[in-house]
Amino acid sequence: MQGVRRNRDAEKPQEEERMTELDLSVSEISALIDEWILNEKHRAILKRRLCDHILFDNLAEEFDMSVRQTKRIVYKGQDKLFSKINKA
Repeated sequence: MQGVRRNRDAEKPQEEERMTELDLSVSEISALIDEWILNEKHRAILKRRLCDHILFDNLAEEFDMSVRQTKRIVYKGQDKLFSKINKA
């Protein structure tokens, strides 16, 4: 079980590193999510993860979804955001 926890915790610094590299504030990240993520639920999940740093387990519980679904939404949303940012 501890190996699984380490993996989940290891994901958080990678996301923070990507955001830090872009030098974006929380309000800028939130605005980008509002602009580029069309699904309301996906926007809420991404904001909770990227702005509030909520763990996947807690997100899944909060949004009544599986951890796998939650991760999929976050990773796809991140990819979309980063591709839009890199084009700018």
